[in-house]
Amino acid sequence: MFSHLDPVFLARAQFAFTVAYHITFPAFTIGLASWLAVVEWRWLKTGNPLYEQIYRMWVKIFAVTFGMGVVTGVVLSYQFGTNWSVFADKVGNVLGPLLGYEVLTAFFLEASFLGIMLFGWDRVSKKMHFAATVIVAVGTLLSAFWILSANSWMQTPAGFRVGADGLLYPTDWIQVIFNPSFPYRLVHMVTAAYLTTAFVVGGVGGYYLWRGLHIKQARIMLGMAMIMAIFVAPMQLLFGDLHGLNTFKHQPIKVAAMEGIWNTERGAAMRLFAWPDQIEERNRFEIAVPKLSSLILTHDLDGEVKGLKSWPRGDRPPVAVVFWTFRIMFAIGGLMIVTGLAAMVLHFRKALFTTRWFHLWCVAMTPSGFVAVVAGWFVTEVGRQPFIVQDVLRTSDSVSPVAAGSVAISLAAFVVTYGLVFTAGAYYILQLIGKGPDIAEGDAYGRHGVKEPPLVTDITAQTGGQDV
Repeated sequence: MFSHLDPVFLARAQFAFTVAYHITFPAFTIGLASWLAVVEWRWLKTGNPLYEQIYRMWVKIFAVTFGMGVVTGVVLSYQFGTNWSVFADKVGNVLGPLLGYEVLTAFFLEASFLGIMLFGWDRVSKKMHFAATVIVAVGTLLSAFWILSANSWMQTPAGFRVGADGLLYPTDWIQVIFNPSFPYRLVHMVTAAYLTTAFVVGGVGGYYLWRGLHIKQARIMLGMAMIMAIFVAPMQLLFGDLHGLNTFKHQPIKVAAMEGIWNTERGAAMRLFAWPDQIEERNRFEIAVPKLSSLILTHDLDGEVKGLKSWPRGDRPPVAVVFWTFRIMFAIGGLMIVTGLAAMVLHFRKALFTTRWFHLWCVAMTPSGFVAVVAGWFVTEVGRQPFIVQDVLRTSDSVSPVAAGSVAISLAAFVVTYGLVFTAGAYYILQLIGKGPDIAEGDAYGRHGVKEPPLVTDITAQTGGQDV
């Protein structure tokens, strides 16, 4: 029944499905943990119970998302053994310790102090609770550090040797961990996580304002989110450019696929729109801006950019997937910058919290960060093909000797199971958002008649001269 199916393709499809599903949760929890630390710090500094109410609402969402991320992440580890045993055998000496460090330094840290975040109200001091939140936030960043180090090593391997037995052995752990693409990939991904969280929080705040619900809390949510959009979204454009230049240096074939460049060109144009035809080695329906790719990649209008034909057909990635997912990611980044600019204009007009069309726009932008992260992940992983470790180990040589039927059945089971898990988790999160901040809960430490101070010092309070 499954004899005509390609086990390599099925193994890749299964891992792509599970990792694309999983990456959305860390991308959210990394940013959300840090934002919760800022919210709790604002509460401790001002004594304003609105911040506590916001915290207690979002920490529940964090807990659900964190749990779903853990469950979906564990599956990835098992797949190394079930579908990618040859890969695990060959690179285990290098990647095994990195993944082990992630568990020891990050996951245990997060799991240990998450309980205090959730259940420590009235049981520990305010400072201890804040410390727990900060530790969990640090744990999420440590987790990103080790996972991205391992993934970056697969993109730009360094500090290793190939033994006589065909296995890879580390020779310099500093080079392994801090491989050439790691710093750029880490900054780019963490910033993407912060923006993902910002637009979710901003979308929820915009929804409340649009519906006339939880006005005081919604102003804080939207205001803090738009601060990120105003300042961090343009920074992400810079980080992405630096990351692209690093990729151009170490993985030029990936950049050629991203740009849809088939022939080596001087003064290479940027293809705004095209349909790459991998069989005929050309683009259809091309719309391009002359010399722009060379200017961006080489900082020279007549700089040379190698085309895909410089490499054998068997070494080229699926061009259309890389080309279009890169443009999806880039377009969403542009929309985030535009959103930040619009928020800044509305803020100076004292209309940020009264402009209904903008609130609805923020609601529409709520999932934008997730889409951009998954699209960027496809650019990164598909653009490395046909290698699982760039220029060292091919994907086709890394799969387990498992029948295609077994992989197909397990893939179908994952699709069904993940669909149920996501539906249940999303339903519960939407219920929490629908309920909104609980004013009664926002009184855990404020039971002595503490007066709310006005929030006149930040963007969330400046609403036409009226205090929140």
